[in-house]
Amino acid sequence: MSVTVAGKVVVITGAGAGIGRAAAELFAKGGAKVVATDINLDGLEETAKLVENAGSEALIVKHDVASEDQWINVFKQAKDKFGGVDVLVNNAGIYIISPVTDISLETWNKLMAINVTGVFLGCKHVVPYMQERNGGSIINLSSIAGLQGSAGHALYGASKGAVRLMSKDLGAELAGMNIRVNSVHPTYVKTAMADYAEKVSGMSADELGKKLTAIGRLAETSDIANMIVFLAADESNYLTASEFVVDGGGTSVTLF
Repeated sequence: MSVTVAGKVVVITGAGAGIGRAAAELFAKGGAKVVATDINLDGLEETAKLVENAGSEALIVKHDVASEDQWINVFKQAKDKFGGVDVLVNNAGIYIISPVTDISLETWNKLMAINVTGVFLGCKHVVPYMQERNGGSIINLSSIAGLQGSAGHALYGASKGAVRLMSKDLGAELAGMNIRVNSVHPTYVKTAMADYAEKVSGMSADELGKKLTAIGRLAETSDIANMIVFLAADESNYLTASEFVVDGGGTSVTLF
């Protein structure tokens, strides 16, 4: 089954690499226009090339998701360039594994500002733009760490649990406006976050994949992008306030 995203205007945060870049390219292949945001301009330029090579149009915006003023600017630029916003993908985030006793308040506040406040600001400020389009879809990237506990994940897990429940609450709140809100919960994906997990755990990507998933491998960015694009598409119009786990069966795997 092919899905319908042609003509949609999609804002994707953290689009300078990884899942955000993969989603941008896949949306472009489906005929969507992409507003790619990140703090990494060099990465955004590479993403824009992929979008254009896929036959679509890209707008890149340097963007700190923890800044309310910058969110307001992103949506204004999206409307000025493409006429509005149909889809928001809150993908930007940072990952820290640490014993709770080693987490400073500064580190806590920084991660929460990006992983939670950034999602809140995006959801808040996109609503009027989606109302102008008679609806839309918000896809918030959470994690399997937002579903189950794991040692060393008190900070990161708290942030992703917040994203999960924010998505459910907003899905209920915004349904009457025809705005759908869902969360996506990946396992470790072959990105810089997985590189960090390898370093901290002392295990290779192959070893992590075999231990943490039923399928036996870590996710590719395209595995997550496929779910994101589906949740943005017309074919998912009955889905809201729900969580979608993309973990290769990992949450069903016993670690004992």
